Order: sequence, then C-alpha cells, then structure tokens
Amino acid sequence: MNASVDSFDVIVIGGGHAGIEAALAAARMGATSALVTLDAGAIGRMSCNPAIGGLGKGQMVRELDALGAEMGRAADSSGIQFRLLNTRKGPAVRAPRAQCDKHRYQDYMVRLTSSVEGLSVIEGKVSALLLGSSTGESAKVTGVRLSDGSELAGSSVILTAGTFLRGLMHCGGEKARGGRVGEDSSYGLSDFLEDLGFSRRRLKTGTPARVEAATVDFSQTTVQPGDEAPSFFSFDTSGCALEQVNCHIAWTNPQAHEIIRENLHRAPMYSGQIKGVGPRYCPSIEDKVVRFAQKDQHQLFLEPEGLDTSWVYLNGISTSLPGDVQERVLQTIPALRNAKILQYGYAVEYDFFPPTQIGPTLETRAVEGLYFAGQICGTSGYEEAAAQGFLAGVNAVLRCRGEEPFLLDRSEAYIGVLVDDLVKECPMEPYRMFTSRAEYRLLLRSDNADLRLCEKGHQLGLVSDERMRAVEKKRAEVSELRESIERGSSGGVSLAKLLRRPGESLRSLARSTSEVGGLLDGNGFDERVLEQVEIQVKYAAYIDRHLAQVERFKRLENMGIPEAFDYASISGLRNESTEKLENLRPLSVGQASRISGVTPADIGVLLAHLDTPRSRNSEDAPGGIEPS
Repeated sequence: MNASVDSFDVIVIGGGHAGIEAALAAARMGATSALVTLDAGAIGRMSCNPAIGGLGKGQMVRELDALGAEMGRAADSSGIQFRLLNTRKGPAVRAPRAQCDKHRYQDYMVRLTSSVEGLSVIEGKVSALLLGSSTGESAKVTGVRLSDGSELAGSSVILTAGTFLRGLMHCGGEKARGGRVGEDSSYGLSDFLEDLGFSRRRLKTGTPARVEAATVDFSQTTVQPGDEAPSFFSFDTSGCALEQVNCHIAWTNPQAHEIIRENLHRAPMYSGQIKGVGPRYCPSIEDKVVRFAQKDQHQLFLEPEGLDTSWVYLNGISTSLPGDVQERVLQTIPALRNAKILQYGYAVEYDFFPPTQIGPTLETRAVEGLYFAGQICGTSGYEEAAAQGFLAGVNAVLRCRGEEPFLLDRSEAYIGVLVDDLVKECPMEPYRMFTSRAEYRLLLRSDNADLRLCEKGHQLGLVSDERMRAVEKKRAEVSELRESIERGSSGGVSLAKLLRRPGESLRSLARSTSEVGGLLDGNGFDERVLEQVEIQVKYAAYIDRHLAQVERFKRLENMGIPEAFDYASISGLRNESTEKLENLRPLSVGQASRISGVTPADIGVLLAHLDTPRSRNSEDAPGGIEPS
C-alpha cells in the first residue's frame, strides 16, 4: 500500500471522534491514510460536555478499547473524575463514565494523530468527491477535491463531518454559520452529496452555558464525588493520571421556569426558526419546562471542564434562549445567582444523511468506497461516533486488501447493536445508545469486553501479542476459579450456592469459609478475575437463557440473502415490506426480521422462498454464507 504524498489508501474527512478512530485504525493496519480537517489543532475537541462514557456509551468505549481503538486510553489519561454508574443495579446495566480535562484530551489526540506512522494530517476543507466508474451501476470514489482546488487521490473516503455540514448555530434570534463556536461550517460538500442522489435531512443538538468557577457559590450545591476505586475504560490502565475533583448538583426552580415560559416565543425551537429535530432523551431546558410542566425543579450537574481552566459546564440546562434570558434564569438559582457566563448556550442545526443509505460496513450503497460515520449518520455523542469511525476505518482497509469485511452482530457487542439499528431504520431524532437497546445486555457487559472482543482486535492487527496473552491468562484463570467454585462445597452446601446469596462475594466467602479462602490464598487472582467469576456464578441461569436466545438469533443471522435478491418477485409479500426490503437490502433473514414494518408473516413468506434449491446454491449470498 505505498503511495505518494497526495495519494492514499484511505482519506478521512473530519477530525472529530469518528475521524480520529477511522484514521488511526486505518494507519495502524498498514494503510497510507490522510486525515483532512479544518484545524489540525482542534482534533479531538470536545464541543459539548468533556465527558466520556455513561449508560450504553461506557460499554462501547470498553469495546473500542478491547478492539484496539484509542478513546478509552485518551479518556483515562485525561480523566479528572471516574464513576461507575448503576452500581445498585445488576452488572448488565453498570457503565463507566469519566469527566475529562477537555484540553488534555484534545492535546492527547492532536499529539497522537501527528505521530502515527502512515497517517498524514492535512488542514483543508473538502468541497467535492472525485468519482470514477465502478464495475457495477454505482459510482466509485477516487479521491477528494479541497476548496483551494488541490486534489487528493484515495481508494476509500470516510466522511465524518459531525455537525459541520451546513451547520447553523442559534442563540435566540441570532444565527451564525458554524458547526460549533468559533469554527465555520461546510456547505459545498453537503450540496455535492445531495446532487449525487443522497437523501439528506436536518437534526438539531444543543449545549448549555458555561460559567466562571470562581463566581459559583458551591456551598449552595450538593457535592458529587468520584469513586474511591476508579473504573477505567482501558483494560491496560492501572491508576489515575491526574488529580481527581468533585462535581456538584444544583436545581432549577419555579421562578426559573416562569421566566422560560414567558420567553418561549424567543426560543428558536418554538419560534419556528429551527427546523431540525432535537433529541427527546436530552431535551433543552425550555423543552423540559413545556413537556414536564408538573415538575417544579430539574437537576443540574455542575461539571468542571479541566484542571487548568475555570470553565464549568452546566449539564442539564441546554438551551438556545437569548443571552439575556439565560442570565435571568441562572440568577434565580442560588448557586448561580452571581455566576459569570463565559459562553452562552446555543443550538446547532446541521445536515445528516439517513443511514439506511449505508450497509453494515458503513460503506454507502450509491458510491463504492465512500463511507459515512458519526453524526452524519444521525447519531449523537462522542462514543457512538468513535464506534462508527473505527468500523469504517477497519472496513476501508479490508476493502483495499480485497478481504472479508469486519462485522459485529447484536449478540457480540453494543457496537453491533448500534450499526444494526442505524442501517435498518432512519433515526427520527439524534440516535443515542442505551442499555435497553441491547437484547443480550447481560452478555454485553462493560466488564467482559476484553474477553469478548480482544481476539477480534488481535486478528485485525490492532491488539498486541502481549495484550492478547494477558487476556488469555485472565480467561484461563476465570475458568479455573469458576470450576473450583462450582465443584466445591462447605458444610455440605455448594460454594456456588453460597456465592449466589444476596450481598455475598468471593472475598466475604474467603473470610467465612476455609474452602474459598484456600482457593484464593496464594493464587494471586486479579480483582477482575474475581469479578468475572462472581457474575458468571450469580447470574448463571440468566446467562444460559441469553445464550440459548443467541443460538436462535444466530440461526436467522446465518440465513444469508443474496445481494441482488428480487423481493418484488415474491408473491405474498406486502407492498410495504417489499419496498423496505428492496431499499434496505438486509444481509440476512435475521436483519430483515428487525426492519420496522416487516411482519413475522412476511418473514415466513421470505423463508419459504429462500428455502429452495436455487436459493440454497446461490453464490451471491454475502460473506460466502449460504442461506439455510
């Protein structure tokens, strides 16, 4: 994969979280790669809250780390508060979260992307794609043209434009072009894609005001400390790199709500100024006041943006109300009565291209070699973007090599859930990952991501031999200790039964029973090994039930559908289902069954048609999988 300075195997457009992981994965796999960004110094900039992880999101960051991506290590190196969420609930829904130092996180990514062999960082704005003819009916990408007229040749192009495609910022009645404060938006590329035939729509996201820490009365807040024993994202991290700090909690009140209600006509979402759809799960404060009119207060999290900055992020009060209204609202909150606003909250309206136009590798259906990843696909959040960027980068390289694509299904990873959700139905609002989206979440825990996925990362060449040996050692120790617990007994009662008692742990059993104490003493089992054994034993019945469900799921996933399958020729399929199947082109019967509007009866008709000698012998089934 040798190339000159203006010719690359993979060109990545955008230096956000998706672009970073795409470019790093491609370069580390040996592809000559270019990362084209408006500002090389802004790579990895945290436009919204400088936090990584959370429910569903923390699981994905652990998965990325297990596969050899970078977000987890960057978050650990810049984390100033670590918390494991949902500790009072079961392990299926526990997730790590870190408040990060935004400058250190960005600096980490800027330094890394400038030092990785095979990766060139190029400042510029892409205005158009270069296209050629493919062997089929679709076009084929051959590179990009920059706004200064220069061109870069490339076998694959990954578009990770974030909120910058026709980005428009709103604060009250004021509007300004930009994907975030201080940075311009991109108009030409979005229009170019629409001219190619891609469907585009508008979404909206928002951010709250930032205030000066010295002007906040923290005595009027509740302290929210981090965990004494931090839960890191990378399985290689052994301790905190930075000083740890507290966050704080405050509340809005009826007076603040009344000010908001009186000024709704000045809010862009309510005046009709914003056309894009915002997220229901993370509403602006004006949305909260309207939708939850019965509530007289809403929780705010005052989160520091770093150790060397005085900026405090007001999580929970995202808004695009005019600046004077924002000031009046904050003045009603005791902790913020004298707070100095350093940056007003604002909304960003931007283009996205419905992800039903891409396949599970994230390659577009209309243009060969062109991939979409991140908010251009209708997602929100750093973590969702990073996951897509990683997959796109890996698959772009595999495509260059002529190798089979890298795919994860819903039973293997939250990343698989994310992609499967996106390609089968267009988000009606910015898509965010939740644990509730994963049917097999007890298997897809944040604590076992290394055991699930490190081997896959190693096969890609992104996980070192040393790390793989450590994972295999952990796997062997978990198996050994679990077998001993399952076989052993104390006072005639099985050790496994004792461990399943509420509140019991291996450490507590070691203190009360010599049998468990003997197993642990002298063996030097890591705490993570003990954690795995405890979960596997305590939840064995539920895990076995999930595994049986996965077997049934796999049977449908392994029933491949030929890429050029003619759904219109099947009598008995409803018109709505035929249209959706023709447009979305599912790779398997399992994927087809999860498309909204495709009924079990439709799947029955499809199965009956696929179960023919001609279908079973088809050489067109994706990935070499023959339909059953």
